[in-house]
Amino acid sequence: MENRASSQKRVMLIDDNDIDLKINSKIITLSGLFQHITMCRSGEEAIKYLQRNLNEPGLLPDFILLDIQMPEMDGFEFLEHYKLLDERFINKCILAILSSTLDYGDIKRAEANPYVSRLIKKPLYLNELKEICSHYLFKND
Repeated sequence: MENRASSQKRVMLIDDNDIDLKINSKIITLSGLFQHITMCRSGEEAIKYLQRNLNEPGLLPDFILLDIQMPEMDGFEFLEHYKLLDERFINKCILAILSSTLDYGDIKRAEANPYVSRLIKKPLYLNELKEICSHYLFKND
C-alpha cells in the first residue's frame, strides 16, 4: 500500500442514523480537516467498502467514526471484521467510536478494544474533532 499525500485526508462515518450522518458530515466539512467523507449506513456496508478498496489506498479512510448501536452488524461486530483487514491499513487508520450509549459495559468494551483510539460521546463537537485529529492524525504532518 502506497502513501498518499498527507493533504488529502479521508474520513469514514459509520452510523445507521441518517440525521447523525448528515450532522456529523456537516461538522466534518466545517472543520476543513478532511477532503473526502465516505458515509456508510451499516457496519456491513463499511466492511464491504474497505475490503473492496484495500488495493486502492487513495479511497481508504485515514479516520473512522463508528457508532456502536446499529442493527444487524453493531460496532463491536464491525471491529471483529475490521481486525482481519490488511495490517498496513489498520496500522495507519485511526478509529474512534462515536456513540450515544450510556451502557457501562459498552463503554468499557470500547475503551478496552485495541483498535479504538477514543470513545466520543454524541453529539460530535467541532473542537473535539479538531483535538482528536491533532493528537492522532496530524501529529506527524
